[in-house]
Amino acid sequence: MPRGSAEPRREKMGRRVRKRWMSPITRRILAINVLALGLLVAGILYLDEYRKNLIAAELTALATQAEMFAVALSEGAVAQTASGQYRVSEISNQMVRRLVQTTGTRARLFGSDGRLIADSRRLIGRGGMVDIEELPPPEPPGSVLGRALDLFDHAVSRLSGGLPYPPYRENARQFARDYGEVVTALGGDYVKAVRTHGRDQLMLSVAVPVQRYKQVLGALLLTIDSQKIDDALYETRRDILKVFAVALAVTVLLSVYLAGTIARPLRRLAAAAELVRGDHSRRHRIPDMAGRNDEIGELAATLKDMTEALWSRMDAIEGFAADVAHEIKNPLTSLRSAVETTARIKDPDQQQKLMTIIQEDVARLDRLISDISDASRLDAELSRAETANTDLGGMLATLADIHNSTAGDGPEVRLERLDGDGLAVDGMEGRLAQVFRNLITNAVTFSPPGGAITIRAGREHGGNRPMVRIDIDDEGPGIPPGNEARIFERFYTERAETEKFGTHSGLGLSISKQIVEAHGGTITAGNRLGADDGILGARFTVRLPAA
Repeated sequence: MPRGSAEPRREKMGRRVRKRWMSPITRRILAINVLALGLLVAGILYLDEYRKNLIAAELTALATQAEMFAVALSEGAVAQTASGQYRVSEISNQMVRRLVQTTGTRARLFGSDGRLIADSRRLIGRGGMVDIEELPPPEPPGSVLGRALDLFDHAVSRLSGGLPYPPYRENARQFARDYGEVVTALGGDYVKAVRTHGRDQLMLSVAVPVQRYKQVLGALLLTIDSQKIDDALYETRRDILKVFAVALAVTVLLSVYLAGTIARPLRRLAAAAELVRGDHSRRHRIPDMAGRNDEIGELAATLKDMTEALWSRMDAIEGFAADVAHEIKNPLTSLRSAVETTARIKDPDQQQKLMTIIQEDVARLDRLISDISDASRLDAELSRAETANTDLGGMLATLADIHNSTAGDGPEVRLERLDGDGLAVDGMEGRLAQVFRNLITNAVTFSPPGGAITIRAGREHGGNRPMVRIDIDDEGPGIPPGNEARIFERFYTERAETEKFGTHSGLGLSISKQIVEAHGGTITAGNRLGADDGILGARFTVRLPAA
């Protein structure tokens, strides 16, 4: 096998329909649906407004506790000095620890001079001050969901520029000036504050004044971390993800089903088209999907009609090629016989007769090839040419005048216009003129000497749109019964008795029919009958849509 012969075969194999476990359409539909659902769930998981509401609710509860603790401290941990003034007593540290023991909060009491007096996380023992810090319970190992949500929060935090809160700092020796809300509380007001603590946690704090008879004795600072808020967010997100898992499963199943209803029939059509393309016996057909009331059903019907049209066109081309070969073979056979005979005979008269036959056969071949060339390029020209408003009345008058001026003793062409105007059509003027020239020439061929050819042109009303009708009548022998449709076939000839053989190729009426139908019209033929049913002549009728 030659080296280059494998390339077309490889290219042809590459164009065949490939079987995939998942079609590209299925992947695209699945990706789009899952992406849309994922973006929706990601937006829901953000829960920024929900988080703010939880923070506000926690701050409100913390403020209520702080006010209650401040009242308790002002009643139970305040002593009166010898000068009559009030001060915070030594039992304040014990009271602070007892007050917050069941609340999970941290309480710090600052005196009016800004010094830290009591802290619920500090114990005073023999060894001095001891700090107490409650550690959260250890997380269960392998919490994939928790780590994934932490990564999600971290990514959202980075995209949004971080948490919009200042950081929480705690010095070894604490003073009121370290916390802005405590300074404000020493002035008699209570303040709420939120700060970041660690990477993703928050520290919520409320400072309220501790006063006795309008005298501010100190400021109570209550703080709590956002563990409860984070747990609530985690539970809510877990419930959302459960719903998302169900929705994702339904979305995947529906996407696969939807893609299957699109991809499977398309692959069937592609496979059928591939079989039809390589099938020369026409055993394969485009599958019928008329039951689908959608675009794929329309596509299948269109492909089926297109395939049938292509087969019909191929049949027409094959038939045309066979007819051309047959029609050309006759004059070639006659020409070959005349040439061979001329070479053998010596009689000048016989040679002259043979030369005349040769010239007639050459002229017949030239005329036949010209008509075949015109017929073969007619389809392409009709599909590309632009139409324009054409006045058939003026065209027919010009053709009649030209014929009457050059006909000599031939039949006269008479034009009868049934309408004063309104004979305009949208078409190709040159091709329409060719139609009527062919019909007039055909009528002249069969008309007796001194006869007349009558052309009647007018408008027909009725149907969806008005039509322009042209009748061309002759006084010849008419059309043999049963051949009214056959005379429009290629290479069909019905010669007049006085006509010389080979004068016409038999393509004129076929070309005329092709041109008229390309303009959306019709052409028919029949005989005109007299009172005794005798044939008065032939009639060709052309109908074209009016402009």
